Amino acid sequence: MRFRAVISYFGKNYVGWQRQLNGISVQEVLEKALSEVFGVPTQATASGRTDAGVHAEGQVVHFDADTAIPPEKIPFAVNTLLPRDVSMLSCEPAGEDFNARFSAKRKTYRYSVYVSRHRRPMMEDTRAHIVVPLDLSAMRECADVIEGEHDFKGFEASGSKVKSTVRTVYSVTLAPDGEVKDGKLARGTLDIFVTGNGFLYNMVRIIAGTLVYAGQGKLTAADVRRVLETGDRTLAGKTLPPEGLTLVSVEYGEKEC
Repeated sequence: MRFRAVISYFGKNYVGWQRQLNGISVQEVLEKALSEVFGVPTQATASGRTDAGVHAEGQVVHFDADTAIPPEKIPFAVNTLLPRDVSMLSCEPAGEDFNARFSAKRKTYRYSVYVSRHRRPMMEDTRAHIVVPLDLSAMRECADVIEGEHDFKGFEASGSKVKSTVRTVYSVTLAPDGEVKDGKLARGTLDIFVTGNGFLYNMVRIIAGTLVYAGQGKLTAADVRRVLETGDRTLAGKTLPPEGLTLVSVEYGEKEC
């Protein structure tokens, strides 16, 4: 039987979702736990890779198992064998044609920053530190430009080998929480939510970096349009660090996971 499960993890101690030779991956620890629960080697396929240091609140995976354990009880069994920074939140039967990766319709990521003159140790593992205030209006103008179907080549890190760099970004929203003066977030936190039908390598981190540059007055909406038109990566903002990025949810049409 095929199962669909939602996994949450804190990515700091992992080389990413996918198994690699240079360290421990989330996939490795999850498959080890699944194999022990079911008594046979069990592979898990995720909705997509997350890079080293990136977190997930709603990563979706599928796996096949012949077991008498009720689906709703599987998370309890698996979680006893997982490290504290990885957890299975839910599990349910899925159709044999369900594929966590290829059946996905939309994904939502959150990039989180905090604005402070000095480092905040309690935020360092989940947010990028921004020293200067951010102009929220300028950031929203650039976010509006990014929304839609575009060739996002200029928002892709080098090293990727995809057939097409065209993607659809359904929404880019800002959620500030803190002290706002004259339209600028002077101190506090900011979450940037990006929903799309798929993302290129480091695309969300580059989008976030571009919006931060806009908030700092380094880029305008016209500059962002030029990035989309030319595909020139050097014209966009920097790639923000991985600890600020979280995969929030994956949608499959019939329901959101």
